[in-house]
Amino acid sequence: MRNLNSKTLTFVFVLLFVTGSLVFAEQAPKQNPPAAAPPAASAADAKANAQMNQILDRIIGRESVLAAQMKNMHPLVETYLQSLDKDDNLAFRPAGDEYFLGKLDFASENKEHSLLKGDSVAGKITSKFTQIYSVKYLAGGFAQMLVVDGHFDRKNYQFEYIRREFLGSVRTLVFDVMPKKGGEGTFRGRIWAEDQEYNIVRFNGTYGPSTSNKMYFHFDSWRQYMGTGLWLPAYVYTEESNMAYFVGVRHLRFKGETRLWGYNVGKANAQNELTAMTVESDDVKDKIEDADGTSPVYALRQWERQAEDNVIQRLEKAALLAPDGPVNKTLETVVTNLEVTNNLNIEPDVRVRVMLTSPLESFTIGHTIVLSRGLVDVLPDEASLAMVLAHELAHLALGHQIDTMYSFNDRMLFEDPQAFEKIVMKRDPKEEEDADKKAADLLKNSPYKDKLGNAGLFLEAMNARAGQLPNLLRSHIGNAMVKGSRVQRMASLQIGAPKLEMTKLDQIAALPLGGRIRVDPWNAKIEMLKAKPVALLTAREKMPFEVTPMYMYLTRQTSDSTAKTTQATPATPATTPEKAAAAKQ
Repeated sequence: MRNLNSKTLTFVFVLLFVTGSLVFAEQAPKQNPPAAAPPAASAADAKANAQMNQILDRIIGRESVLAAQMKNMHPLVETYLQSLDKDDNLAFRPAGDEYFLGKLDFASENKEHSLLKGDSVAGKITSKFTQIYSVKYLAGGFAQMLVVDGHFDRKNYQFEYIRREFLGSVRTLVFDVMPKKGGEGTFRGRIWAEDQEYNIVRFNGTYGPSTSNKMYFHFDSWRQYMGTGLWLPAYVYTEESNMAYFVGVRHLRFKGETRLWGYNVGKANAQNELTAMTVESDDVKDKIEDADGTSPVYALRQWERQAEDNVIQRLEKAALLAPDGPVNKTLETVVTNLEVTNNLNIEPDVRVRVMLTSPLESFTIGHTIVLSRGLVDVLPDEASLAMVLAHELAHLALGHQIDTMYSFNDRMLFEDPQAFEKIVMKRDPKEEEDADKKAADLLKNSPYKDKLGNAGLFLEAMNARAGQLPNLLRSHIGNAMVKGSRVQRMASLQIGAPKLEMTKLDQIAALPLGGRIRVDPWNAKIEMLKAKPVALLTAREKMPFEVTPMYMYLTRQTSDSTAKTTQATPATPATTPEKAAAAKQ
């Protein structure tokens, strides 16, 4: 029995030993992987971080190249701001405005050379005393929003990958960006970089921190493709809805836009034209008939046309006037309707051109009618457009001439920032009054005679905003449409206009800025926007004469025949950022 028990215990002991060995054998594989996992995970993280760093280095490098390129580029830069007041019916309404227009120059202290006559040194000094307790906007501050930061690198900033996102047809990588140290003027926000050459195509956020004497605003900055590997600043929207200042006693509310155009306009175009020019000597003939060549009347017309062409060519060279194109032909169709129905025979033929600035103005340069881009944007219908064109056409029908001092070419030899000072097309009050009367007769005989109430309603809307938006209604070359806070031009049309009702959804008296004309930032060519109409839900979406945000449809295609449109080969690294998601540098 003792022997049996001994054998039994021995069996049990062996069984327990074997069982215990099996238990430990089963546990060992479970414990070994966690011990081996950290090295494997570290290797993967290191690889992901390295790939992410390569992407960020490409983004940072491209931004550095752009900042250097911008010092040698001098497009026109226009900033228009509208301050806002609360409104029970419209949420907010414009209460004032500011306007800047200049030639961009990153090498100068102010970042641009102003084209505006009132921006003199004396005016700036006076402004400082009259705005002690208010905000003084600086044009250079908005130019700063065109590039991210002079110290934009991984040493000074941390980056967090967010996602991929399409902006139009361009796929982008999205990162949140924060400075590691809160220095003055550092950027914080979000960047979008296209995924082929890693150019930043959009960035959204603010600089900071703000101080008692320097305020930084929130903005959304967009760039546009202008050739292989070339993405240049095109548009910036900025807005503050309740920004405290002056020890928190006052609050700032405003919205604004900065537009750039004319990167490749000016001397380069003329030189390219000269280089490409070919002369067929056998085909060159004098087209002037002997009889016309000796006619004093013909000579006078040619002299006046020379003054007209000189001014137009100079404004084009300064990127203030859009090149001739399809939009002009559309506007000329309305002029033709007015001429035909009134049996007008005007020689030389009437032309229509578009000035690229936002303030609402129209004027004539000889037999060329000029409308500003902003004016074309806000006109709600063809009858309102016909009203504007009829006033200018009336000047021509009445024989109001151009000052032929512009026939002398030396008067065109000035720097671009002097354009508004050197070129003036203002009429005397008597000519303006006569043109209004003649225009009223032209409209009564035109196809638009039954829709003049809409034109009058547009003038009523201008009256309602004239006191709050003087800079939008300020003319720079021609006569102002508004004097004080009342519309002067074609005022008789307001008599038969419907009552202006700002809260009525189906009454569109005027459109927002930027709704009709698209400007190519590279060559200043224009085209009509083809946006689909959107049904309004509230009266606040009507936004007559107002600045609005812009969401650009980005593409790598360009209409400029001189720019290359082939897409670049995707650059290394080819690893997708998702494999290095949430990696912080």
